[in-house]
Amino acid sequence: EVQLVESGGGMVHPGGSLRLSCAASGFTFSSYDMSWVRQAPGKGPEWVSGINSVGGSSYYADSVKGRFTIARDNAKNTLYLQMNSLKLEDTALYYCARALRGDYWGQGTQVTVSS
Repeated sequence: EVQLVESGGGMVHPGGSLRLSCAASGFTFSSYDMSWVRQAPGKGPEWVSGINSVGGSSYYADSVKGRFTIARDNAKNTLYLQMNSLKLEDTALYYCARALRGDYWGQGTQVTVSS
């Protein structure tokens, strides 16, 4: 079955950095666009970033543009999200999702930014 397993979350101070990883299996990873979606406590899901199947095109929500970078390694079936200059409002559960619309999601990894 399709499996998406996120890792790399944790607790950081404002201005810090984290790199999230998503290990994919159960499908041809290189054939799919991929996305990151997050959900903060008490709020609905927010699309964060997307990348096409080859990795040549990437897309970002205005709230993270210039601070986050999405990348993928198709040889390793892995999706990444490099997060720099983290803010308190970045605190959320971060999900790896298949396709830009997200037909499958992982279980998520928690990112907590606190002072």
